[in-house]
Amino acid sequence: MLKNIIIIAALFINISGNMAQSFVSQKGINLFKNNKPYHFLGTNLWYGMNLASTGPGGDRSRLLRELDHLQSLGIKNLRIMAASEGPDSEPWRMTPALQIAPGVYNQEVLDGLDFLLSEMGKRDMYAVLCLNNMWPWSGGMAQYVAWVSGKKIPYPPPAEGGKWLKFMKFSARFFSNENAMELSHDHIRFIINRKNKYTGIHYKNDPTIMAWQLANEPRAIFNTKAYYNWIEKTAALIKSLDPNHLVSVGSEGNAILPFSRKFKKEHKNSNIDYATMHIWIQNWGWYNPEKPEASFEKSLKKAKKYIRRHVHTTQRLNMPVVLEEFGIARDGGDHDPTSSTVWRDRYYEEIFALIDEMMKNGAPITGINFWAWAGEGRPREPKAIWKSGDDFIGDPPFEYQGWYSIYDTDTTTLEVIKRYGGW
Repeated sequence: MLKNIIIIAALFINISGNMAQSFVSQKGINLFKNNKPYHFLGTNLWYGMNLASTGPGGDRSRLLRELDHLQSLGIKNLRIMAASEGPDSEPWRMTPALQIAPGVYNQEVLDGLDFLLSEMGKRDMYAVLCLNNMWPWSGGMAQYVAWVSGKKIPYPPPAEGGKWLKFMKFSARFFSNENAMELSHDHIRFIINRKNKYTGIHYKNDPTIMAWQLANEPRAIFNTKAYYNWIEKTAALIKSLDPNHLVSVGSEGNAILPFSRKFKKEHKNSNIDYATMHIWIQNWGWYNPEKPEASFEKSLKKAKKYIRRHVHTTQRLNMPVVLEEFGIARDGGDHDPTSSTVWRDRYYEEIFALIDEMMKNGAPITGINFWAWAGEGRPREPKAIWKSGDDFIGDPPFEYQGWYSIYDTDTTTLEVIKRYGGW
């Protein structure tokens, strides 16, 4: 009898081991874990479910080593895609896609997401699961529009002749297309109600998940009213399905429109628990890695001002904020993994130190996720465009590989990260 009790107890612990974690909650300007303010230094591991897959592109041994390495640096918060849309024949996509066609799933990638969450739970890590994407590298909103309209996606660069504005206008049609939105809501229902094969826990009951995120960097473009309506509907849907978890928009903030009210309006919603902001000093034309002496100090000053302005807004909104994307190129704009990172190390130090100071002074900033972890992965060649069969690294498939990736051999950068890891 005693032996049977021990066996049953062991099985129960194996199935529900993730329950040793507690749900992250929000009250006022703070996030809480075990009734104590929760602060974190994390990273973006957007490709995690693909790396965890048993199918093409998967490498579970590498995944486990990456998680262990991140844990050793004090990193316990990972932002991950929990959505990608096919078909896999489309260019510049993370493949294989999770959702091959509306409601049709790649079971190996889905199993990879289960496995990833299971292994993160064992390491007391938390996941932010992103459910859609403004940009084409995971299919995202543009693919939903293509599915329901039958129209071809006008891809931006690196597509020959591609135009960013033309693509963004196409992607933003999603917000006013009820059929496209409903397909995305079907995916949300599917994922939130899924039962993890490895833990036996439904996603909506899994404390390993810190938050659901509506999308990566959604932008209204010229579809403003529909955009705010999408936030309202989608956040309300998630809360109706899952009252346990936090919800965030995935916004980059006011981006290159510093005096816009977008950031405030999209977070003034009772179903959004915390705000997000991203900052890209090179993408926004502030920093030139080929002329760092002339541009670094000015761009750093702008970055800090951008952060402080958004923190001030969230103070007035009485909610926390996370800087969930930031990065900088290697010295000289070099994409070779062996090139130097003097300017990047300095930038990371400055941003981490600013966040650390603000946290200690009681500001409503609760975490930071740098972009992005490449770990053991390497580009096929520096500055290549990703294709199926290449290593997953920190740079999405439509961007030059090696641009913002942090490798396991970037010793000086890792030293900076480790100094602030474990907040």
